[in-house]
Amino acid sequence: MHTRMLLAFPFLCALACGPDIRAVSGRPTEVQGESLVLAKTEPGRLCFDRVVPGSLALRSTYEAGKPGSVVYRKGQDYTVDYEKGTVARTPESRIPDYATHCLYGQKDFDHTKVPSPSNHPWFVWADYRTANGRPWAVQNDQRRYLKAMRRKLETGGRFKIVSYGDSITAGGEASEEALRFPQRYGRYLKEKFPQAEIEVQDVSIPGYASRQGVDWFDRYVEPADQPDLVLVGFGMNDHNLVSVGGTEPDQLRANLVALVRLIRERKGADVILFSAFPPHEDWRYGSHRMAKFAAATQRAAKEVRCAYVDVYGTWTIALKRKDQSSLLGNNINHPNDFGHWLYEQAFEAMRF
Repeated sequence: MHTRMLLAFPFLCALACGPDIRAVSGRPTEVQGESLVLAKTEPGRLCFDRVVPGSLALRSTYEAGKPGSVVYRKGQDYTVDYEKGTVARTPESRIPDYATHCLYGQKDFDHTKVPSPSNHPWFVWADYRTANGRPWAVQNDQRRYLKAMRRKLETGGRFKIVSYGDSITAGGEASEEALRFPQRYGRYLKEKFPQAEIEVQDVSIPGYASRQGVDWFDRYVEPADQPDLVLVGFGMNDHNLVSVGGTEPDQLRANLVALVRLIRERKGADVILFSAFPPHEDWRYGSHRMAKFAAATQRAAKEVRCAYVDVYGTWTIALKRKDQSSLLGNNINHPNDFGHWLYEQAFEAMRF
């Protein structure tokens, strides 16, 4: 993986790779590419407080140095409260004012009533150092379920990852393919197992839920050539459709159980189930019960004894300080580049 695409934690490799690391708060941490939307002159919170004075840089693109990227100036375009970890526009700022977004401040909003709910024109991206860092995800042990995966990666040679899920799994709102979380996770595994020849293929069905994931298995997953690992990510559309007759949490569990069994029987691959994050709390078409759908995904993994990645938990850690719009590409239910990075951190916290 390219560190310029990631938040760079001095202790992150140890957290992901070492078997006995424990989560530690208050560590010096370097952050790269954290997203914000800023309205009027109201302060927006970074993921961490206690920012090292003078360390903050703010720009208009996720990756530093990208052609056309605007580097904003402290004092002219924004002010910083280093101790609180907040950033605010100045009255004369060149930073886009999120108060001009068509959905700004709306409750129970209907995205179908506006030309575009997208947040992309309003994002700014921050690099900084903090004295109060912490891991993004709780480390969890999934070794009992991924022995074949570990053995194949250590042996080397071809290793194929297939991702199957909804539009988020397909990479929705990532600015380029390399920044989608399945591709990021593939690069992480390549870095950890350089002898492996890792390929990532997505066969997702954007806009659909877990029921279609089962019904259309033969159309989408069956043609995939000899996967060694399948990442299965449904739940967002199951959750979002509840108010108009969608899936209940226990039906999601049953559908995921069926999918894992199909993958094992037909493809002989290891499987990782992962939960979804909560969509925008002010969106009209969400049931706002994502915690129950995440729990249903975890129950499915336990029932069929396969690995589970807690994206929901990782996302809620970030939301302790962040507003939802700062993480959502479409301001509804798609992560931006930083959000895809959060997904990857949940995967990296999984020991196998």
